[in-house]
Amino acid sequence: MEYTIDLQGKTFSIFFSKKQLTKGLEIQNGKIGLQEAIPELAIKDLVRGSFLGGGSINNPEKKYHLEIKFSQEESKRKVQALLQSQNFAFKELATSPVLYLKEGEEISRFLAWCGANSGVLRFEEIRVMREVRNNVNRLVNCETANLNKTINSAVKQMEDIKWIKQNHKFGELTKPLQEIAELRMKYPDKTLIELGQMLEEPIGKSGVNHRLKAISKLAEELRNKEKKS
Repeated sequence: MEYTIDLQGKTFSIFFSKKQLTKGLEIQNGKIGLQEAIPELAIKDLVRGSFLGGGSINNPEKKYHLEIKFSQEESKRKVQALLQSQNFAFKELATSPVLYLKEGEEISRFLAWCGANSGVLRFEEIRVMREVRNNVNRLVNCETANLNKTINSAVKQMEDIKWIKQNHKFGELTKPLQEIAELRMKYPDKTLIELGQMLEEPIGKSGVNHRLKAISKLAEELRNKEKKS
């Protein structure tokens, strides 16, 4: 396919004869397809021109979004067919002639295909940093949630132990229950695993949890008796 390229300021134009362009594209049932093979170089030049003339890309630190705006729906559909021939899944707006991508990896692949090598490197650098930052934030949020859960559980356990002592029922607990109760009161910030290792005969997390639940059950029974009396 023969074509010429003209660059004036920021305007990048590729000229085909109408006969050549319509010969290479066909429309069936509202979809555009390729009638004959168009050289990849010609496809790249046409897409590059479309992107330089009406394309934009958001700051990837905020969100991933690349789009190409067209003055006419027909132009959009022809470029969309060329993009589809190169396996780019651009989406389109129903309200205006716009094609867009929102996946970071797809945007990076498109820029690389267009030959924007320095842009790809910068985009990937920001994308990697963004992904790392998001992963770190997720981990921090997860750790914070787990810490809050541990603290809330420890506070509830200590309240139950205090209630039992105030009602002079602590002596009715078995020695293992008394031992774990004293450790919980002395070390409110320790995890169940750490408490289990402090016992005369160390036990695991599930064993410590079982003992503390038994203490909480007794405390709840005492509270219910007080309500009824």
